[in-house]
Amino acid sequence: MSTSWRHRAATRPKALDLSVLFLLFAVTVAGVLVTWALASDPLPLWPGIALSALACAALHWRRSHPLLVLTVTALCVMAVGATGYLLTPLLMGPLLVAQYATSVRTSRRTGWNSALVVTGCVVVSGLVFPSFLDSLVFAVVNPTAWILLCAALGSYQRVRREYAVARAEHADRQREEEARHRVVQERMRIARELHDVVAHHLTLADAQAGAVKHLLRTQPDKAHDIIDRLPETTAAALRELKATVGLLRQDTDPADDLAPAPGLDRLPDLVDSCAAAGLQVDVTVEGQRRTLTPVLDLTAYRILQEALTNVTKHGTGRTAEVRLGYAPRRLTLTVTNATAPDRVPAPSGKGSGFGLISMHERATSAGGTFHAGHHAQDGFQVVCTLPLDAHASGTDSPDESPAT
Repeated sequence: MSTSWRHRAATRPKALDLSVLFLLFAVTVAGVLVTWALASDPLPLWPGIALSALACAALHWRRSHPLLVLTVTALCVMAVGATGYLLTPLLMGPLLVAQYATSVRTSRRTGWNSALVVTGCVVVSGLVFPSFLDSLVFAVVNPTAWILLCAALGSYQRVRREYAVARAEHADRQREEEARHRVVQERMRIARELHDVVAHHLTLADAQAGAVKHLLRTQPDKAHDIIDRLPETTAAALRELKATVGLLRQDTDPADDLAPAPGLDRLPDLVDSCAAAGLQVDVTVEGQRRTLTPVLDLTAYRILQEALTNVTKHGTGRTAEVRLGYAPRRLTLTVTNATAPDRVPAPSGKGSGFGLISMHERATSAGGTFHAGHHAQDGFQVVCTLPLDAHASGTDSPDESPAT
């Protein structure tokens, strides 16, 4: 079928249906004429044509009332056979179409039961009113085979349609589940970002306020310097919060004032903010610096930020060492907080907070590894490895495993 005919069939379904019925009527009349011409005794012509026209006209409602249409066409065919016409496939055309439509649009049980009932009625009529050939094959085998064949084809088509509908519903459910999964992942990502931003900056602000309270009487000048830097900490927190929740804004909101996601290029600012809170941070870079992807760059920055936040909140010493180790296929981040001589080290483990859990989730989501615990010098150390290419494995080889 050409494109133009397909377009006409799609835009004019009623005209197409009437054309099909008219063609079927012509085929049925041809079957009537063949039997009428070959009959040894004269047969009435107009009853055969009239009953064929009635059967074809009834097919117009085969979609809405399939069982009723099947009954009408079966009665018409039986009446034609009673007048002496041979029940050929041409003459039974309306009945075969009605049986196919019934098997397609009804249940499997209803379709096959109707086919058996119609077959029995047609066979009985053929035996009671034998055709002019007086043949058992034409009276029994021929109508039985054609009716059951159309029923089988209709049942097969119904199964195909049900399978297609089931596949479409399954695909819709999969898309909905995938969409929900993405929403949950995005919510978790935003929640993790908010936790890191709020925890880090509030911890620094709290540490700065505590330092001001301690130094206000003994070293007022230094206390005023810390107070002057406190607005920078809160302003940085607001900027990162605005950038983090930028995805939740309306589409009409301007996006020009949203800051880009932070990365390792912001590490000096992070060190300065920790210094303002009283934590001395030493940064060491080993190996040749590599350009990181935005996601990996943000992951590395957030892990360092959370690790230094934990040192500020829970560390027993006021110094921390940060080491960035660039290897051909991985980046190793190490944050070490030496225990003060007069302090008892905190117990190992992941603790009750979410800082270590957040760092572990970020590292594993990027395909890396994460370890946190005490090291030989009775300090606390965080070690994280991140793959620098898409094919790198998250597990280091034994000879390249970082010391913990």
